Amino acid sequence: MKMTLAEKVFKTHLRDEPFPGTKVLDIDVVMCHEITTPIAINDLVARGKDRVFDPDRLKVVIDHVTPAKDTKTALQGKILREWARRHNIRDFFDIGRNGVCHAIFPEKGFIRPGYTVIMGDSHTCTHGAFGAFAAGVGTTDLEVGILKGVCAFGEPKTIRIDIDGTVPEGVYAKDIILRIIKELTVKGATDCVMEFRGDVVKGMTMESRMTLCNMAIEAGGTSGICMPDEVTVDYLWPFISSDYKDKKAALEDFKKWWSDEGARYEKTLKIDVSGLEPQVTYGYKPDEVKSISELEGTPVDQVYIGSCTNGRIEDLRVAASYLKGRTISPYVRGIVSPATPKIFSQADDEGIIKIFMDAGFCVTNPTCGACLGMSTGVIAPGEVCASTTNRNFSGRMGKGGMVHLMSPAVAAVTAIEGRIADPRKFKKGGA
Repeated sequence: MKMTLAEKVFKTHLRDEPFPGTKVLDIDVVMCHEITTPIAINDLVARGKDRVFDPDRLKVVIDHVTPAKDTKTALQGKILREWARRHNIRDFFDIGRNGVCHAIFPEKGFIRPGYTVIMGDSHTCTHGAFGAFAAGVGTTDLEVGILKGVCAFGEPKTIRIDIDGTVPEGVYAKDIILRIIKELTVKGATDCVMEFRGDVVKGMTMESRMTLCNMAIEAGGTSGICMPDEVTVDYLWPFISSDYKDKKAALEDFKKWWSDEGARYEKTLKIDVSGLEPQVTYGYKPDEVKSISELEGTPVDQVYIGSCTNGRIEDLRVAASYLKGRTISPYVRGIVSPATPKIFSQADDEGIIKIFMDAGFCVTNPTCGACLGMSTGVIAPGEVCASTTNRNFSGRMGKGGMVHLMSPAVAAVTAIEGRIADPRKFKKGGA
């Protein structure tokens, strides 16, 4: 039987099938952060089941509000911190060592092709960029995962998305995924895995692939997935070099997860990016997307660069290439949050932090705070934020505010102009 990557992962991890089509899978990695996990912890304690199935397979971070902004968020951190200590969870990243979960966990080498991964966070789909099945789950499923190391899912269905053509100047992975979501709509991939294929994906870095997979949930997808290849091997090599004779051997092993030719798909979507313009959202849904030429000139009050979508070193380099030698509009607040301490340090070493600060940006510690309107970047009613985050729901970054999603390139030049701007009209390096 010909199988997709997702079907292969399900087959190798199947623990039980209590009902037709309901698959109980063994979970390789359970990830936890301080917003959703304390609820699960407290319920397990109340039930007399304060246990973990395997402390080495739990990865824990405080990232959504860091440092704590009030008593409630301090208590959330305290619950998570004490739980991690009493169960000897080694991979716990507290304040000062923490970063945005979907950036720091891949950076630490915790994800492998063929893994099953869950977390109480909708953007867990990011980790499918490594050829893993990774999904956000609710509190009950998270509790079961913590306690038993299993999770139930429906039979996997896959939508194949072939991305080909030549990527134009000024167009990035964020533009491509926004274009895909526009076509699929916010419900178009419901209960499906989005499998990204094609020459454009093959040419992408792991950072760009993570951007694609990160926003699969915005089309309703359970997970996004890319085939693990040479790029995956290179990224993971510091963590897997002792497991393989050489990179070629690692690649051959990874290929066992590739979808078979002739595997069945729910549907196939073909995207040619050759004539694609930079893309920007305009409403309160991620599928409300227009080309930059249709929204150019729209005034903004704040520009935010960061998040699990676009806070990696690649993203900061792109934004800095437009900001170098320039200053942002006096009518705009610019905020940048490198996604992990390693990324912050690397950006500092490369002079990127100085470029942002010289341009007039506020540089914050790694945090998710602004993305969901909790801290370090909340907007006021009636304000507009140009953001490299992944969700533009009404009130997402602040009650009564509007969020336009865009790439780091568009965000950078928008900060300069004070209104949505087209990076293709700017020379890099302030020239």
